[in-house]
Amino acid sequence: MSKTNWLITAIIVLLVLCLVLSCCSGLFALYLFRQKTFIFPVRETPTPFSGIGPTPIAPSTRMPSPAHAGGTLRLPGAEPVSLDPAVAGDSHSHEYINKIFSGLVALDDNLEVVPDIAERWEVSGGTEYTFYLRHDVQFHDGKPVTAQDFKYSIERACDPKVAGSNPVASSYLGDIVGALDKLSGRADEVRGVEVVDDYTLRITIDAPKSYFLAKLTYPTSYVLDKENVEGNRNWTNNPNGTGPFRLVEKSKDRIVLAANENYYRGRPPIDEVVYDLRGVSSINLYERGELDVAAVGAADIDRVLDPNNPLHDELVTVPSLDVWYVAFNTTMPPFDDVKVRQAFAYATNKKAIADIILGKTVTPATGILPPGLPGYNESFTGIPFDPDKALTLLEESSYGSADKLPPIIFTVSGEGGPDPVTEALVETYQQTLGVEIQIKQMPWADFLEGLNERRYQMFSLGWVADYPDPENFLDILFHGQSDYNHTGYDDPEVNAWLEEARVETDHERRMALYNQVETRVVEDAVWIPIYHGVDYVLVKPHLKNFVVTPQGFFKFDQAYLETE
Repeated sequence: MSKTNWLITAIIVLLVLCLVLSCCSGLFALYLFRQKTFIFPVRETPTPFSGIGPTPIAPSTRMPSPAHAGGTLRLPGAEPVSLDPAVAGDSHSHEYINKIFSGLVALDDNLEVVPDIAERWEVSGGTEYTFYLRHDVQFHDGKPVTAQDFKYSIERACDPKVAGSNPVASSYLGDIVGALDKLSGRADEVRGVEVVDDYTLRITIDAPKSYFLAKLTYPTSYVLDKENVEGNRNWTNNPNGTGPFRLVEKSKDRIVLAANENYYRGRPPIDEVVYDLRGVSSINLYERGELDVAAVGAADIDRVLDPNNPLHDELVTVPSLDVWYVAFNTTMPPFDDVKVRQAFAYATNKKAIADIILGKTVTPATGILPPGLPGYNESFTGIPFDPDKALTLLEESSYGSADKLPPIIFTVSGEGGPDPVTEALVETYQQTLGVEIQIKQMPWADFLEGLNERRYQMFSLGWVADYPDPENFLDILFHGQSDYNHTGYDDPEVNAWLEEARVETDHERRMALYNQVETRVVEDAVWIPIYHGVDYVLVKPHLKNFVVTPQGFFKFDQAYLETE
């Protein structure tokens, strides 16, 4: 290798030696970067659409015998930003919301849209969806769920007083006729949501879109009890949901859920679920018998991969349908210059990060779409590591050299100090390009607020699929008018391709459009895709029917604890 390459690799190795001692806290911070991903991402198994599927942790039948019912499931957790489905946009919050609330439709274990509270639906003209609700669904307090409850919930999510600057409602409900008018204050209702009768709801969207039903699996459209929401400003401390579990305790140290005795799909076998929020290493708690599930970080990966280690038989490998990345605000100097962004991209040694910093526990990313997602292009090579070209691009930029760049602040989430990946990236950019970078770390909730307000010059984050469609990555994150576009990137040609893809009915043509978008965005270095996650999870042998979903959530409504 050249002298420059050798120097950078040496620096990264030294960083590993210095930082691996604090790996437990660093890796926890790393997981917090992932906006839509909880601690454990998905396992990919064959499915009808493209190799995405669930991770059943224990072989068993779907329904346990009465002898297996009961007990307390103990899980690692993270503090939610909000338990309000209308505004929660982070996966830490969704982990609990998905247990407490439910919606018209859901994603099954194969990421196919299936009935939930709506037992069936009809589609007319590609834009009019008529949902026929189950008659046996109740809120946790026994109150029946009607179509009017759904209309209230969707309109509340689109209320500008509720949504504020939060991008969730516009991104996931914006296809519904009148939703954007309601969000902007131009209308008092969402005219595309109509109550036909108590158990029939009609939703009209602005154009035929193949992914619309999947969008309704996102929590923003989950049903809420109006009396519960409007009767107490702190209603999320005692939410009256419809999901398989009820919230019974929420404190700084733990969140406790209890089985919903009246759940319309049958009472969950497990009586109680306790999430540990103390931030203690989950593998330590697991080995002490205090948790039934644990994440394995780089500090422990070698020993759990050892077939001679007793933990090896309890290990589940979980490739994630996600991408972790570094992003630039394209409207802020110096990243308003494409050559500066490209210089940083060519200076990024993704393989060293994956192999050395993260111990080959992740897959280096060449593009934005993860393997297994429709539209993934395995032949796309992206921007390679080339420090000499990186330096040349910086010299060709409008700034001319590193000493003429304005101060650069790299904002990351978490507390307790930056993680090893962030430290290594900054050290590499400083050595390769001669730039000075200040790392600024922020608590998760504050970080998300600044992200939505586009306050960051340079930041790192992760994104996991909400539903299996490239629109969820490329349109939501890179269209110039999208509220989830945190970079300010606004390319008219990219916008046109994305708008065409929204209504394109030919699958191959639609995927080709997304490939064009991905290529342009990567070549413009709006993002530097770093890696696709591959996490490792320990699960106690007595826990059966426990699933890590394709989106990284725990699924345990049919799980049970085997007793002797």
